[in-house]
Order: sequence, then C-alpha cells, then structure tokens
Amino acid sequence: MDASALAVEHCDNHVIVVHKPAGVPVVPDSSGDASLLDAAKAWVGREYNKPGAVFLGVVSRLDRPVSGLVIFARTSKAAARLTEQFRTGSVQKTYWGIVAREPLLPAGELEQFLVKDRERNTVEVVASGVAGARSARTAHRILASSAGCWLLELVPHTGRSHQLRLACARGLGAPLLGDLKYGAPVPLSDKSIALHARALAFDHPTRDERLSFRAAPPPLKEWSLARG
Repeated sequence: MDASALAVEHCDNHVIVVHKPAGVPVVPDSSGDASLLDAAKAWVGREYNKPGAVFLGVVSRLDRPVSGLVIFARTSKAAARLTEQFRTGSVQKTYWGIVAREPLLPAGELEQFLVKDRERNTVEVVASGVAGARSARTAHRILASSAGCWLLELVPHTGRSHQLRLACARGLGAPLLGDLKYGAPVPLSDKSIALHARALAFDHPTRDERLSFRAAPPPLKEWSLARG
C-alpha cells in the first residue's frame, strides 16, 4: 500500500488513526505485500519531514480481509497507555457486517468459548470447560435488511481472534458475506469479507479528551445496504 493512498482520519504527536482497506495487512507478513504500518510510517515521515526511521506502535489490528479504522501510537508512552485501554475494555469498538441469512436472534449478546488453531489460522467454538478456551462476548443488533441481506451492528466486549466472524457464523447462524473460512458459500469480488470497523472511541493517551471516529463502509456493491 502506498502512503499517498492512505486515508488518515486523525494525527497528532501521540496517535494516528487511519482507514485500512480490505486486503491490506496491518503489519508486514509472509506475503511480502506492503502493509498499513509501512504506509503509515511513510506518511508520517513525509508529513512531518522525518528523514530517519519513524516509530509507530501497533496497538490494534484487523484481519487482512477486513476494512475499517486502525490506531497506531506515535510514542512509546502512547503505545503503553492505548494498549492498556484495549486490555481493560475502555476502547469502544463498533463493527458493521453484512450477512445473507436472517440471524437467529435480532438483537442481544452472545457468549462463545473459543480455541485458536495457530497452524491453520482458524478458531473453533468449544464448550466452556475445554482446555485453552477463552470467553468471547459480542453484542449485536440488526440495523437494516433488504433483498435477502442483513446489516448487523457488532460490538465486541472482548478481543478474541476471529470473534465477530464466529459470532455471526456459529452464534447467529449467518456467516459474513465472503467469509469462506466460516461458511460463506462464495467469495466477494475483491476477496474481502463483509466486516468493517465502523467506529472507534478512546481516551487520548496524554490529554483529558475522549476521541471518536467513524469510517464509511467500502464502495463494494454488497455494502449498498449500509449506504442507503
């Protein structure tokens, strides 16, 4: 990803909030593709005329096929304080998802117990007593529906890997569009899944100020329900 294409929502001396397009990795991975982190570092270096190495702390992540808001810290102090906010749950995260089956419940809160298979990069829903299982809690509600699709609001109260994808696929019986790993029958045209980090709210790491941001959903036609 090129820095010139980076959509920056906010930047100050301690934090930068950017939009991640679907398909871009947050950090460099084995694919060798340009990452969001690389693009954000290049953008900061250009905008602030920093010729040397730019520090950005990774405090939030999204799966590669997911779009939406991502925070990076610009100082080690900010990184520590933002990481603590994520750990304690004071960061408010709101996601949108599109499914093609009516959810089993129109609204409520799901609790699932998840175990990750790191070799296959998949997560399973298991019984609460299984060794290594971690609780994942997700609030959800239907925002709109049209032409056999449902727009969901998903609010994670924990931060487990693939949590929202499994809340939809296993908890609500409605896999996210394009999520072949968890039951969607066909891919989306850009290989994304219909999950978008819509909104973020957190305390500024050095000022007594609550920051809130929103990101518009992708231009893909499957997201027209969210734009209507």
